[in-house]
Amino acid sequence: MMTSTDRDWTTELRHAVAAGDLARVLSLLREHFDDHELATRLEAVPGPQLRSLLRFIGDDESARLLSRLDAAGAAALLDRLAVSDAADILEVMAPDDAADVIAEIPPSEAAEILIEMEPAEADELRELMEYPPDTAGGRMTPAFVAVDPELRVDETIRALRQVAQTAETINYVYVIDDDGVLLGVLLLRDLVLNPPATRIRDLMVTDVVQVPAMADQEEVAHLLNDLDLLALPVVDDAGRLLGIITADDVADILEEETTEDIERLGGSLPLTVSYLRASPFLLWRRRVVWLLVLFAGAAYTTTVLRLFEEQIEELVVLSFYIPLLIGTGGNVGSQVVTTLVRAMSVEGIGLRDVGRVLLKEMQVGLMLGAVMAAVMFVRAWIGGTGYDIAFVVALAVAVIVVWATLVGAFLPLLLRRLGLDPAVVSAPLITTIVDGTGLLIYFLLARLILDL
Repeated sequence: MMTSTDRDWTTELRHAVAAGDLARVLSLLREHFDDHELATRLEAVPGPQLRSLLRFIGDDESARLLSRLDAAGAAALLDRLAVSDAADILEVMAPDDAADVIAEIPPSEAAEILIEMEPAEADELRELMEYPPDTAGGRMTPAFVAVDPELRVDETIRALRQVAQTAETINYVYVIDDDGVLLGVLLLRDLVLNPPATRIRDLMVTDVVQVPAMADQEEVAHLLNDLDLLALPVVDDAGRLLGIITADDVADILEEETTEDIERLGGSLPLTVSYLRASPFLLWRRRVVWLLVLFAGAAYTTTVLRLFEEQIEELVVLSFYIPLLIGTGGNVGSQVVTTLVRAMSVEGIGLRDVGRVLLKEMQVGLMLGAVMAAVMFVRAWIGGTGYDIAFVVALAVAVIVVWATLVGAFLPLLLRRLGLDPAVVSAPLITTIVDGTGLLIYFLLARLILDL
């Protein structure tokens, strides 16, 4: 439903278009250049007016505007345009961005758009769409600069002037043979600082850091960040240069991966569209699966309580501290998982580091447990329980804290080794695991110390 704010905005925009006031149109658009807000606003513009607007501002500005949206939002807007208009805009967009957008359009309509595009641009998009979107091939751009090793410096510089406007970056000049195999790379500064007659083969660096097309996008992003490079070449199995991943792609990749990890850590499957575009039904589908899994996992907590029902009836005061104990364990486990998943993503920590990780977390757990045990003992003593009950509760919280720390540290590493996303060890799942096992620890200690 269109709100009064939407109506005011679209009315002013329509008047600006009708008056031919391009400056005012662009000003209105830039006022709402927040990605999600812009998608919402433009969706409120009726189809004929949207087509008039995008034609009015031109293909270049339209492409720049759509590139600020997520792929699904841009595809939704293009889907409301004539096929020829959508094709014109996609031709102007960066190939990697255009491939992401057209992948979100229904296949039959995407095929029509590709037919309308210039053959060369359409072929580029088809090649990019052959690779999964979360791989280097799916994120690369074919707009790179490549030259023959036999060219001279002055010839290369002249060639660069001709392609500088269409290349993603000219900071790196790649050297390929007649079959497209990557031979080397040189910096733009190397061309400027060397004599004009120098051959490229004498300047190029042959030890080139490169990534296969099927490499995971997150690993590629971290590699580019770690090496402090502006771009990475993407090659096929034969070593042929297919495209490049640039530094600006890294920010998008890491944002996507971080968002996905955060959503998983919150116990929800990641969204494939922006939140504002997501329907209530989609949000329900993304959350209900994990919620049911966690609900089923939490059922064993009830089983543990039934198992120790007699002890609880014999000493009711034990039940008073259950919320504090399992709550503390869950909080500790969540802290460890959040920290470790982040470290695994940024620092590349794996199962090979399990000894160091467990030793470190054991030390942290012991220190945290000692503090929590002291606080819990004082809390129980002040609450009027006897020394023996206070001791049991304090000892239980110390053991639970150490246990939760170890569980939270080990499971993400194990899942990564098994080829699973460590982010699925979400905070709610850790809480569920620690709740039941924490109760077992508590009541077993009570039975042993209090002779119940």
